[in-house]
Amino acid sequence: MTAITRPTSRETDTHRSPGPLQHIVRVTRLQFVDLWVLGWTPAIIIAAALLFSIAIALIIVHAGGVDPAAMQEGMRYSWAVLSPIWYLIVVGVQAVATTLQFALGIGATRRDYWLGTTLAFTVFSAVFALAFAALRVVELVTGGWGTHTVVFDALWYHGLPWWLGAYATFTLSLTALLVGAALTTCYMRWRVTGVLTVGLSLAGALLAAVAVLTWLRAWPALIRWFAGLGVAGIFSLVLAVAALAGAAGYLVVRRATPR
Repeated sequence: MTAITRPTSRETDTHRSPGPLQHIVRVTRLQFVDLWVLGWTPAIIIAAALLFSIAIALIIVHAGGVDPAAMQEGMRYSWAVLSPIWYLIVVGVQAVATTLQFALGIGATRRDYWLGTTLAFTVFSAVFALAFAALRVVELVTGGWGTHTVVFDALWYHGLPWWLGAYATFTLSLTALLVGAALTTCYMRWRVTGVLTVGLSLAGALLAAVAVLTWLRAWPALIRWFAGLGVAGIFSLVLAVAALAGAAGYLVVRRATPR
């Protein structure tokens, strides 16, 4: 008589297919496999912006004979602090273009893929924001890196508590990543025609809004409304844009065709 053996619970777990949560975690890890995309390149851009700003400050002070305090005040309007943000749009494009097909090949659904990618972007944005906040603190403590240079305490960051500055950086980074990812799904779904249609539609909607506000002479009221929101309120609106981009990308990626 042949004995009938039952599979152990460990054997059953071994052959059990991964669940949605496991696929989401796998996709999240997948986005961090290439550290050049979500690691070294943003760090290099930040370092380059800092070094170039220090060099410019030294030239202005020592070669131009400008008062360091006046130069420092002028550098508070520098946009060097946003230099890595523009690159993050490209990161969002690369993340989807290079990993969607592989993720689908290992069994992840499009829903799992988008949730995992969004989670990866959220984790990166949080770390990125904390790094920016730390660099800003160092800049303030050292008196502008010992050269009166202003990079991370410029624009709206000046005078903000560290946590609010970190929140602003978090919302900007997450929005840039999700907008880039959403545009890539449009390209995968409709190719160049889709990207151009979306871009022209958004530009047309913006132009129409400007025309209506101008016709109604509502600009002063709009400016007062924005001023009343404060920094936290304004960047909460930016976070809402990130949510809209994420939702739009999810709707499109369900029918996107990776190549």
